[in-house]
Order: sequence, then C-alpha cells, then structure tokens
Amino acid sequence: MRRIEIIQIIRNVSSSWIALGTSVLVGLFLWPLILHSLGDAAAGIWVLIFSITGYYGLFDLGIRSSVVRYISKAKATNDVEYASRLISTSLFSYSCIGAAALLITLLVSANIDHLFHIDPAFRSTARWFDVTNIADIASTLVRALLIVIALKHGNGLLVIATITVGLPIIFSVLRWVFALQFMPVRLSLSLVNKKTFREMASYSGITFIAIVSARLRFRSDEIIIGTFLSAAAITYFNVGGRIVDYAEEVVEKFAQIFVPMSSHSDARGEIHRLRKIFIIGNRFSSFITLPITAVLVILGKSVIEAWVGKKYVAASYPVLVLMALPSTLMMAQSASGRVLFGMSKHKAWAIVSFVEGVANVLLSILLVRPYGIMGDALGTAIPLTATMLFFLPQHVCRKLQVPIRTFLREAYTLPILTCAPVVLVLLLMKHWLVPHNYWQLLIHLAAAGLVYGLCLAWVFGSERAMRVGDLHAPEDVLPGSSNAETVSQKA
Repeated sequence: MRRIEIIQIIRNVSSSWIALGTSVLVGLFLWPLILHSLGDAAAGIWVLIFSITGYYGLFDLGIRSSVVRYISKAKATNDVEYASRLISTSLFSYSCIGAAALLITLLVSANIDHLFHIDPAFRSTARWFDVTNIADIASTLVRALLIVIALKHGNGLLVIATITVGLPIIFSVLRWVFALQFMPVRLSLSLVNKKTFREMASYSGITFIAIVSARLRFRSDEIIIGTFLSAAAITYFNVGGRIVDYAEEVVEKFAQIFVPMSSHSDARGEIHRLRKIFIIGNRFSSFITLPITAVLVILGKSVIEAWVGKKYVAASYPVLVLMALPSTLMMAQSASGRVLFGMSKHKAWAIVSFVEGVANVLLSILLVRPYGIMGDALGTAIPLTATMLFFLPQHVCRKLQVPIRTFLREAYTLPILTCAPVVLVLLLMKHWLVPHNYWQLLIHLAAAGLVYGLCLAWVFGSERAMRVGDLHAPEDVLPGSSNAETVSQKA
C-alpha cells in the first residue's frame, strides 16, 4: 500500500473519530442531565421516540446510496444534465415518500396511548413529539448548549424535542446551499423520468434490505420494551445498550474505509489484495474492539455508576454485558461485511441479516414479558451470535477462498495476545481499587492504556501488525468478478 494511501486513510479515520468523539462526549454529558432532570419515565419516552423515528430511515429505500454513487460518476464526467435528472428524480421520490411518512406519523401520534405503556401525564407530550421526524444531527455542540440552557430554565421534553428537530432542519438548508457550489444542478419536474428511477432502484434494492435488517437488529428493542413493559424500563435498558452502541460506532467509523478499498481491488481482479484487506482489516478491528470489550466487562459497573448513578447499575450492567459479548463478535468482523459490499457480493449477507432481524424481534417479544429487559437483550444476543459464529466467517472465507482456520489464526491471534496484558492490568487495578467516579476510572484507563500502547508499539514496530502468511488458494481467481484475473505475485 502506497504512502499517500496510508496518509489518506489516517486522515479519513481521524476526522471520523473526531466527529464521533464530539458526539459521544456530548451524549455522555447530556444523557445524565436529561435523565435526572426529567426522570426515568420521561427519559424513556425520549429514547422510545428516537427509536420510532429511527425507523423513518426505512423510507430512504436505499435511494441515498444510489445518489452517492451516480452523482460521483456525474461529477467525474462533468455530466451536469445527468446529475440534474438524478437529483430531480430523487427529490420527487422523497417528496412522495415524505407525504406517506407524514400520514403514518399522524396515525401513530393519534394512537400513541394504545400502542405503548406511557404514563398519562406524558401522553399529550408524546403526541406532539411524535409529529416531528428527527433529522440527522448537524450541529452537536449547538444542540447540546441549547438543551442545557432549556433544562436549566426548567423546560421539559417538548422544548428539548423542538431544539433537537429545529437545528437539523436549519443545517440541512445550509448543506443544500453548499452542495449547489459542489455541482450546480438544475431542478425541474420535467427532469423526473422512469429510466433514472429504475437505474437508482436497481442499485438500491439490496441496500434497502440491509437498511431494514439494521433497524430490526438494533432499533427494535426500545419499541418492544415500550410496548410490553414501560417507558421507565426503556431507560434502564438504554443505559447499558447505549454504552455498547458507542463502542460499536468507534469500530464502524474505522471499518468504513474497507468498502472503497475492496471495490478498487475487486475492479482490478486483485484477489490476493482482497484477502489481505479481509485479514488485516479484521485484525485492526480487533485491535480496537478487544480492549473496549475488556473495559466494558471488567469496569462496566463503574462506568454506569460514574455516568448516571449507582441506581442503574443492578439492572443495566447485565444488559451491557449481554449486549457487549455478541457485539464483540460483530465488531471483530467489521471488515468482512465491508469486503462483501465492496465486491458487490453482499446479497446473501443482506438476506441472512434480515432473517436475523426478524428472529431478533420474535425472540425479544417472546422473552421480554417473562424476563423483562434481560429477555429483550437475549432476543438480540442469540441471533446475532449465531450469525457471527456460524455464517459470516465461513461465507466470506468461501467467497475469497481462504481456509477458515487460516482466517481465524491470522486475524485474531495477534490481537488476543496483545490485549491479554490489558485484561490482567484491569483485573489487578480493580482488585486494588474499585472505581466509583470519573477520576478513579481515569486512573484505571490510563494504566490499561499505557500497557496497551506499549504492546501496540511493539506489534507495529516489529511490523507484525501488517504481516500476513501465505493466503494463496490453488487458483487465485476472484469467483464471479467482472474483472477477474489470475494474480500470481505475493504481497
């Protein structure tokens, strides 16, 4: 890999992590403030509404991914007319979708009392809140500041919701202005045509299955708990689940670079480079994942206590552990799914993920009443574990003609050995002092971080991190590749 590519990767990952770090820090600061200012029930409603509106992402239908692809193509060829047709068609499609979403919102908000277990004191607030379709957050720091000011002045859930919704709308308009500077497209109903729509739809179909799967797998828990238990129960589940979500986002931001890398290699028929991306990508994902999991499992109770208070430890920590373990299997294979997407071989993966999502919902509904929030967590953990153990590794190894034992050895032996001293340090430190606040946690994390930093310095300094054994199969031809060619040289 060339030096300029490595520098660009570092820049991309660093900027993503900075943005994520800002969001996480604001979330860590805001959530306890919202929780203690509004109470368990109101905070649960806050999480529930975010979960409901999160399903509005299904209305994207995969259109966004096709727009990104084809606008990039139009920009490269400077085809403004094609870009104008694409944007006009997509905006017309989104307008129709938005009208349908508004109708669904009105129906849901009118029946909010019958759908979820919401305290009567909050029902009018929930109706108004549900009318708002949460846009993606564009100005994290401004939003945080306004919410803090609102809470300090005694304002409630509706004011916070207005701030959360209003700012993304304002910044979406600004983004549109900047986008026009990037490519000054022309908007007109006359540019809307079936051919462009079919072209978008052919690309976005499988992506839509993946979007549905993601919602079912990771955005159904709060809705199920709100339906069968209570709004307050959502809060206790969310405390443990949100910490795991933050950990997943760290790895996700890193792993996104493997899609374009895989696409480039697939287009050139470089099967051996694809195998290296597969192995080293999962190895690097594990370098990030394993120490995070060690901290969550060993110090999870202390993290919850320092973050939101000791009251939530007993109920939320088991949820954290139960969600963290299967999520570790998923995060440690973050490169696998990206390689499939880069190769355009993700159809089977999308279908299996969808089946897993359906199983998640059914199991969670079955288990939530007898076992409470732990039952819901089990409903998520069981299918996710099965997919990550019994499907994804074998499937990608088969596509890339890599023996499963070779993959497991090359991808995970080094990260496990590197993380082992961290686990030992965390256990010894906890035996010496159980942390109860941020400062005590910081001491533990600093000690573990120092040890892990030294281990990583040795791993990278000795070049073991980038070293891969012989990955050649008997026939080094990429199966099914449009540009497949025999690659005889070793990396």
